[in-house]
Amino acid sequence: MKWIGTIMLFLLGGYSSKLMAQQPAVILNDKAGWHKIGETTVNFHKDKDEIMIIGADRFASIKFKVTDAPIDLTSIDVYYESGDMQMVKLNTHIKMKGESKVIDLNGGERNLKKIVFVYSTLPNYKDKKAHLEIWGLKTNIDKK
Repeated sequence: MKWIGTIMLFLLGGYSSKLMAQQPAVILNDKAGWHKIGETTVNFHKDKDEIMIIGADRFASIKFKVTDAPIDLTSIDVYYESGDMQMVKLNTHIKMKGESKVIDLNGGERNLKKIVFVYSTLPNYKDKKAHLEIWGLKTNIDKK
């Protein structure tokens, strides 16, 4: 009986850490400029991740910043609130403490639902995991 309790604890612990890793990004600020709209720590075992975007989620462009370890960012899928999706092939290497090029979103400033990205964390001498931040640009052109 103790074994069942121990196994349940391990399963619940693993499941809750997965839920916590996929918490949606909630954007409250609607000022023009760059805003951090999500972040995650990518690892050597996964190659795909997603960030849900909630709140003041209208952006014209996005970019990625990386800390702790380099990554190869293969592609992204941007899902819009309207139901359509934009696929972007990147095949770009982002150095530790580097950032991607700016990616313009189709149709100007749009409401984002989620961003799915495919990557590989590159081996490094300390086996560090890469911390990835997603930044969005608000232009507020439609509010002028």
